[in-house]
Amino acid sequence: MPGMAASPKIFDHLIFSSDIFEVFFLEWFIPDKGISLEDYARLMCKRVKHENPVLIGVSFGGFLVQEMARIINARKVIIISSVKSQNELPKKMHFARVTKVYKLLPTSMVNNIELLAKYAFGETVTKRLDLYEMYLSIRDKKYIDWSIDQIVNWKEKGVVSNLVHIHGDKDTVFPITNISNCIAVKNGTHTMIIHRYRWFNEHLPKIILEKDGSI
Repeated sequence: MPGMAASPKIFDHLIFSSDIFEVFFLEWFIPDKGISLEDYARLMCKRVKHENPVLIGVSFGGFLVQEMARIINARKVIIISSVKSQNELPKKMHFARVTKVYKLLPTSMVNNIELLAKYAFGETVTKRLDLYEMYLSIRDKKYIDWSIDQIVNWKEKGVVSNLVHIHGDKDTVFPITNISNCIAVKNGTHTMIIHRYRWFNEHLPKIILEKDGSI
């Protein structure tokens, strides 16, 4: 599951042996008005065609796969550049939740690729905009508003079982100083699934196959 507004193209450089793995990509759909993340997860679970899957989610997709794992049985849940609890959210998001300041964000400008990249990746993008335009597929204001609201106001119901957390030590969206019990990726940023794909090609298959998710 890709991150907020992102398409499965963020996984294009990942390589999995077809002799061992069957890979399926989930995509965001526009939420109905007022839908909770739990109910959205319930609808997304209907798109999972196999029993006891390994669920992998990046950033906001990590929030979603955790909710999905509370609905269907998952052999393992792997979150990347994400959080396991509201305690791992940065202070600015706690502030945004209390003050509701996030409701003032200019999300109507989602067709501005630089602004959308800032929302989705937490990074200021001034170069290779065509590349980021390929990765960011959802340009719907209602979806962006809903996603930001769900992230800021997320209240986890306890850590799901069989969860592995992979996090970059240079992540500026969810700083690693707030993160506990994770596999740290040196020099990994919030977009490391794109830029550090070699690390994932080396380690992710082992993490999926190992019972304890170690590397």
